[in-house]
Amino acid sequence: MSAVAVNLRPARLAATLAALLTGGCTAVGPDFQRPDVPWLENWPVSPELAEALAPPAAEVPHDTWWLVFDDPALDAVVAEAQRSNPSVRVAGSRIMEARAQLGIAGSALYPQLQQLSGQAFRVGQDASDVPSQSYNSYGAAFDIAWEMDFWGKFRRGIEASDAAYFASVAQYDDVQVLVAAQAASFYATIRTFEQRLRIAHENAALQQRSLEITERLFKSGNESELDVQQAKSLYLGTLATIPDLESALRQAQNALSTLLGRPPGPLPEMATGYEHIPEAGLEVIVEMPADLLRRRPDVRTAEMQLAAQSALIGVSEAELYPSIALVGTVGISDTSQAGSASTLNWAAGPAFAWNVFDYGRLKNQVLVQDARFQQLYEVYQDTVLRAARELDDAAVSFAKGRTQVDLLEQAVQAAKRSLDIATIQYQEGLVDFERVLDSQRTLFAQQDRLVATRGGVTQSLVSLYKAMGGGWQAGRSRAVLDEATRATMSERSNWKDDLLTAPLPPAAEAFPPPKP
Repeated sequence: MSAVAVNLRPARLAATLAALLTGGCTAVGPDFQRPDVPWLENWPVSPELAEALAPPAAEVPHDTWWLVFDDPALDAVVAEAQRSNPSVRVAGSRIMEARAQLGIAGSALYPQLQQLSGQAFRVGQDASDVPSQSYNSYGAAFDIAWEMDFWGKFRRGIEASDAAYFASVAQYDDVQVLVAAQAASFYATIRTFEQRLRIAHENAALQQRSLEITERLFKSGNESELDVQQAKSLYLGTLATIPDLESALRQAQNALSTLLGRPPGPLPEMATGYEHIPEAGLEVIVEMPADLLRRRPDVRTAEMQLAAQSALIGVSEAELYPSIALVGTVGISDTSQAGSASTLNWAAGPAFAWNVFDYGRLKNQVLVQDARFQQLYEVYQDTVLRAARELDDAAVSFAKGRTQVDLLEQAVQAAKRSLDIATIQYQEGLVDFERVLDSQRTLFAQQDRLVATRGGVTQSLVSLYKAMGGGWQAGRSRAVLDEATRATMSERSNWKDDLLTAPLPPAAEAFPPPKP
């Protein structure tokens, strides 16, 4: 046994010996406390965000915010994304990994060494002057060692694994939020491009009729070729926008199909309903900003990772103290020699170990874990800050977008009226054809801008709901792994059914209390 290192203070040695004599057990290291965010309680939210957080007249469950769009196809797309998206499946597998890691940590409370060994030999001796001699030798032994958790090293390890498990569940929740928002966003993008294509085709048809009229007038000698070429330029320019829109539409369809885990291509269930972009108001009652942000899955993930790292400080600090274990061994041996007797050997007792001369390395390992804790603390603060920014950005974008839509609707009506007036005046010979072309050009631009802005408002609303962190709750009631995956994993590695099929904690337990 090593002597006490000179840099170990006498007070620490006295406390250690007293603890050993009294048989007391403790858990060294800090007890995790939920981190405070000083600015959050008095956050001066913008007027747009305050309006978004005001309780509406109609109440819609926060965990199914996409229902406010009243679009069955959208509901089906979001539901499939939350079940079948590859990232969701990866997050589910990480929960299985965390459960297995938690089982490893829990096994440390039981005897750490349980070893059964045995041997069988044929022993012989050959010499030139004596007859050959040989016999069989047999032996078996069982060794056990159980380190007592005086300093809470193993309990802190379980605490770290438990927090890591809840972090994996929060990550699973976060993926549910992300894929729901992405599915709704891609859906709105597809509907927006469909509407922009419709507007482009309608305006192209209108401009084609004008071109045909100018061509007839030119052939009859009533108009100049300039009107024909200007009409043709406008018509062909409008047609040229269609391939870009079709390409962007197909890319959005491929993105949504991939999100759902399907091969690229249009979704058959979206073949109807293309006549409108999903629109809705903000109709979900939410919490105050402080509680709202803390309950976001990404913020909860950062918090649970911080809790796990806090426990690892205790694990490292426990290495500074001596370990006490109960050890035992029992063995039996025998041979085939005539007259030999079987022998039973056994031993049991306590064992003591203390890395006193390794104090510097162990102490610095504690400091390493503490520095990592501080890094994760800063990550947590940054996560909350970014969440607040995302929430405010989405609220402002949604509010300003709705104002812009109102103005653009008036602009479209004015453009239509302007085209009607220009057409009448042209037919009466009061204005030249250039005024008609300008009016057609303005109408197409304003209609396209209105449709794009409406799609942007829907995107902003989706972003606002995503920033609120809703949409993960239903995932807690579904199986983490599908039946085929469970069967494959069970057959490949003999997983226990309770690890693969155990339900997730209810949504109400999204905030597990820190364990001492």
